[in-house]
Amino acid sequence: MIEDLPEAGLSWLQQYPWLNTVGALLLLLAAAWVANFIAKQVLVRGVMSLLQKRDTTRGLRSSPTRTRFISRLANVLPALVITYGIRFVPDLPPAVVTVIMNVANAFIILTFAIALAALLDMMNEIYARRPEAASKPIKGYIQVVQIVVYALAVLLMIATLLDRSPVILLSGLGALAAVLMLVFQDTILSLVASVQISSNDIIRVGDWVEMPQLNADGDVADIALHTVTINNWDRTITYVPTKHFMTESFKNWRGMFDGGGRRIKRSLYLDQNSVRFLSAEERERLGQLYLLDEYLRDKDKELQEWNSELNEYGEVPANRRRITNLGTFRAYVTQYLRANSKIHGEMIQMVRHLAPGPDGLPLELYCFTNDTAWVAYEGIQADIFDHLLAILPEFGLRVFQQPSGSDMRSWGRGFANANGDTNISSLVVATPDVGPKQD
Repeated sequence: MIEDLPEAGLSWLQQYPWLNTVGALLLLLAAAWVANFIAKQVLVRGVMSLLQKRDTTRGLRSSPTRTRFISRLANVLPALVITYGIRFVPDLPPAVVTVIMNVANAFIILTFAIALAALLDMMNEIYARRPEAASKPIKGYIQVVQIVVYALAVLLMIATLLDRSPVILLSGLGALAAVLMLVFQDTILSLVASVQISSNDIIRVGDWVEMPQLNADGDVADIALHTVTINNWDRTITYVPTKHFMTESFKNWRGMFDGGGRRIKRSLYLDQNSVRFLSAEERERLGQLYLLDEYLRDKDKELQEWNSELNEYGEVPANRRRITNLGTFRAYVTQYLRANSKIHGEMIQMVRHLAPGPDGLPLELYCFTNDTAWVAYEGIQADIFDHLLAILPEFGLRVFQQPSGSDMRSWGRGFANANGDTNISSLVVATPDVGPKQD
């Protein structure tokens, strides 16, 4: 009785032939699942574990692009099982077999294209570790190659799905050349810009660039085919199209860092009413400053020679040359900058007058610090002006600034004391009436 079961089963299956097809398809899917499990859980994990141990031994960090490349390749194995196994499924129409094989082959082509793109990313990541990668990035070229790979993959996938030769499709692309040029216009312009940026060394990763028209002011974080990523100082991110670096103006601060000097260009606004000639006592007192000793001795000698030639005209003080407090202060600032160890000695140093205006007389300092770091630069600049503002009264000079509320109150108190009026509020009210009235 038991021996007759196989024969009964076979006769029953012969009555329903589609069950053979369904069973074979289920077996094929199971085989593909097993192949995918072996590829992902055994091969990929095993290979990645070995590579991670090697990286740990060498003190390197594991690359995510390498993981993506290996996992993409693992998808090929189940597709191959379906491609070659579908032929052995019984009673399956030839058209269905062809369609499934074409779809599986197209999937294999897509998988290889994605894996190749991941391989190119891994090459760029490895190259980025080299010292010259910042000045000569290849990410733009890598992305161009990836675009070509994907374009060829799409062409081969279409040819595979249609079961036609790729040459036939290529012959029809000539009519679409104008359309493709229009579609990929930005890509072509970005490619040309990337080549010019790289060959002319216009910008590098890490450069401080400034593009006010695009609100970009910060360090270049990445140079890609289509965009340049800039980390702004306010912690925002600006994505600038690569072609804009060839069509619009921008400022690159790399020369400042390479030169080793950062410019100070700031003015002290002096009250012009405080400018006068030095008295003999003031000349003697300022001569005790070691920064002015040599200057004042040379200046005295120069003025004595000049004034000695005036003869009887020298008796008039207006005809004689004398030392001013402003000129002495300017000489002091010049010597102070030269003696400052934080000022770059090989770059230009200048203390000059600018055109006077309603805000006073600008005394501009023009020099360079030998530290280009932002925080250190600001500290050096602040120390210089702290000292100069504090020592100004020694020269009889005053800083000019607009009157503030405390100035108004002090003037009011002085006026009230002079007139014996202690009610300052009434003084403020009565102030507009002071002066001539108009009829």
